Amino acid sequence: MKLHGTMRINPYSRLEIGGCDCKELSENFGTPLYIMDEELIRENCRKFIHAFSSGYPDIEIVYAGKAFLTTAMARIIHQEGLSLDVVSGGELYTAHKAAFPMENIYFHGNNKTPGELRMGLDLGVGHMVVDNFSELEMLDELALASGITQRVIIRVSPGITGNTHEYIQTGQLDSKFGFPLYKDSALRAVKRTLASGNLIFEGLHCHIGSQISEVNAFVSAANSMLRFAARIKNELQAAVKILNLGGGFAIYYTKEDRELLPGDFSDSITSSVKEGLKRYNLPQPRLVVEPGRYIVGNAGTTLYTVGSVKDIPSVRKFIFTDGGMADNPRPALYHARYRAIVANRMTETCAEQVTLAGKCCESGDILVKDISLPSIRKGDLIAVLSTGAYNYSMASNYNRLPKPAVVLVNKGKADLIVKRESYEDVVRNDTVPARLK
Repeated sequence: MKLHGTMRINPYSRLEIGGCDCKELSENFGTPLYIMDEELIRENCRKFIHAFSSGYPDIEIVYAGKAFLTTAMARIIHQEGLSLDVVSGGELYTAHKAAFPMENIYFHGNNKTPGELRMGLDLGVGHMVVDNFSELEMLDELALASGITQRVIIRVSPGITGNTHEYIQTGQLDSKFGFPLYKDSALRAVKRTLASGNLIFEGLHCHIGSQISEVNAFVSAANSMLRFAARIKNELQAAVKILNLGGGFAIYYTKEDRELLPGDFSDSITSSVKEGLKRYNLPQPRLVVEPGRYIVGNAGTTLYTVGSVKDIPSVRKFIFTDGGMADNPRPALYHARYRAIVANRMTETCAEQVTLAGKCCESGDILVKDISLPSIRKGDLIAVLSTGAYNYSMASNYNRLPKPAVVLVNKGKADLIVKRESYEDVVRNDTVPARLK
């Protein structure tokens, strides 16, 4: 079993993360419980900076907050020298409450509301990443009314499809994101921005999808963007000062996945960018990439307690956990695959094939299907690995389940960074009309 970061098996045959015994974590904080390995998060930040800066002189690493964002996480990435990508008013407000430098924020999103755009303008967001013509016109009007000159990045749909599930592909022509290169839509967006007295055209952004393991897809996207930058230079006499190639860097979930290092991505990307700049005789822009999953995915573990066991002879043995699709909707949403271990009996031999299921009232509430584990008993602790990205972020109160707590572990210390919801929290915003009282 491959373990990530600071994970180890302690003398009691139990899983430790960040020097903290998972059994003790369950006793102190309850389950389900999200556990985040601070040392691995910081290590991943540093590896990305080193890999890309070694191959390109002007690089900016921007953490994609949608993967996992809390005020504590915002503090960590700022300390590690990363900028931040937000996609909503809620993410922007989280960064604001964490005192994250607003000039280091890229504000994404395909349907920013007027209120969100005003918030971004008022807080001094560094770059607005504009996604469509409606937003471009609205931002121009709001900037004029506020007396603010806003730096803008144009999001481009480059027509590149990554090798990933169709639900998380974003760079193809038929995408809800960005201005397509098709029929000069993106060129017209750049021209409209240049004509504004309230907006400053800074550069281009693209994102081809999530969990992309085929490095050539990033190279193709870079080449497409640089060809477009050459058109902007030649036809509009404008420079692309920032070239943001997005994120989507794949991580290791199961043995079917390739384990890729930041250098496996950076070497090809930076080389192709430098070659393209020379080919098209372009000035050197700042190169931006936006890792999210890669920073936190393998740094997160979700801990569950086993409840009931249902054995259907010659068919399937279900192991029911105290969580499920409310805290991890990804398997139900697009068949995401995970590894799991028995955290309180790490040295025992696998004895049976089981299916780990959640407690939600959905047949699709399956965490891990057909996995070999030691013989499971009620009260065992199941650790599902690599759940740091898009698990807490996508958690819900389905079946009115309270959302789990999040703990940050490092050097034997466990700090609560998100409190566990109570039943009172679940009903806190409910109201009863007077006619029903």
